[in-house]
Amino acid sequence: YKLIKDAINYYREAAQSLKETFLEDQSVRLRTKGVGVITKKEALELSAVGPTARSTGIAKDVRQDYPYEAYADLKVKAITPDIYTHEKPKGDVYDATVVRVLEVEQSVNILDAIIDNLPEGPIVTEPNLTKLLLKLKRAKGEGIGRAEAPRGEVIHYTRLEGTENLHAWRARAPTYANVPTWIPMFRDQEIADIPVIAASIDPCIACMDRVTLVDIKTKKETIVTGEDLHRMSIEKTKKIRGAR
Repeated sequence: YKLIKDAINYYREAAQSLKETFLEDQSVRLRTKGVGVITKKEALELSAVGPTARSTGIAKDVRQDYPYEAYADLKVKAITPDIYTHEKPKGDVYDATVVRVLEVEQSVNILDAIIDNLPEGPIVTEPNLTKLLLKLKRAKGEGIGRAEAPRGEVIHYTRLEGTENLHAWRARAPTYANVPTWIPMFRDQEIADIPVIAASIDPCIACMDRVTLVDIKTKKETIVTGEDLHRMSIEKTKKIRGAR
């Protein structure tokens, strides 16, 4: 118990450090405010989830709207940027960063509440794993599971037909819902801001070492490597700092 509490206190201090580094640093503000904007209307139309949706002011969180397991007792509330900025959410990279940092603090508070209110009793309802597996093999039916993952709502569909294996299983990860939000986010932005904007939705996709940019007017294609994007992003940050 003490070791868990010590870990919670450690991460509580780390959360405060994240606030100072990502929310109060002037260079970070200059590189993220007004960059990669998505409006609340666009987020709703594109069915954005998680911090990406909440950065626009959409107070949507599965743990709040459809509480599962112990979340109904914890009364989790959706985090929106205005809690920290005291301004109307703009849906830019800074607002998305605010939501993610505050959710680190929220997670620490949830862990603290769980430890303080953890009831006594068996860890599993069926301690006999052989018996449990036998029940699962004979089970029939289908179901949908929804949970609030760090990137947003994740959905799993399963179907059992009384055999040893799953008959069907489908998953919808939050990245699938959030990738379309890049369309309005990248509109009229600088190439140097691509890494910052892309990272703002915390995408879970295969690593890429290059990207092809197409000029919609001339149809000219330009290949930009990961090194190029990194270099341009750093150069813009240095340029902004030099202009202060």
